[in-house]
Amino acid sequence: MCASKPYHESMLNLQSETPSRWLEQVLPHLDLLLVDHAHCERKAAGVAMNLLSTYIDNEDLCAEMVRIVREELEHFEAVCALLKMRGIRFRRLRPGDYGRRLNTLVDRTEPQRAVDRLLVAGLIEARSCERFGILRDHLRDSELADFYGSLFESEARHHAIYIRLAKGYATSDEVESRLVTLGCEEARIVLAGHPLPRMHS
Repeated sequence: MCASKPYHESMLNLQSETPSRWLEQVLPHLDLLLVDHAHCERKAAGVAMNLLSTYIDNEDLCAEMVRIVREELEHFEAVCALLKMRGIRFRRLRPGDYGRRLNTLVDRTEPQRAVDRLLVAGLIEARSCERFGILRDHLRDSELADFYGSLFESEARHHAIYIRLAKGYATSDEVESRLVTLGCEEARIVLAGHPLPRMHS
């Protein structure tokens, strides 16, 4: 199930919209969603740090990853502060399988591995961005709605950075073609969903 043109084509390169069942799934469990969101920001910082460590000879990539690590950790701190203010304990949660399933698509040989890792990171940022927009537009809790609205732009920017960096390891046409392929697989994962109320369920 892959759209002929990406959803939000000009910005996010997603091949599908989030199904309506996701919002229905997470709205009754905003406490769990916030805890999971904190873990997502922590993991995003880890992904950027790992890319920096792996591709340390790429000056442009390293500079961008340093900035992304800082921003993701700032977001992590912001979500944790929100949790504390609301009396919600930050704790371990059973993760969904969205990220794991996406990472199984990554090629094992370089330079395609670099392309795929960057594109997968970019797609995760794009999906997060889209869902932050959904929460901004549908939450009755104005504080939370404003909070998610404030994060929308940075997620979109991170997505664009990852796509641009991937083009340092392959031609633009090759990257765009691979992005469609991975985007279609991401859309299938999203359609399948996950029973737990998570940011990427």
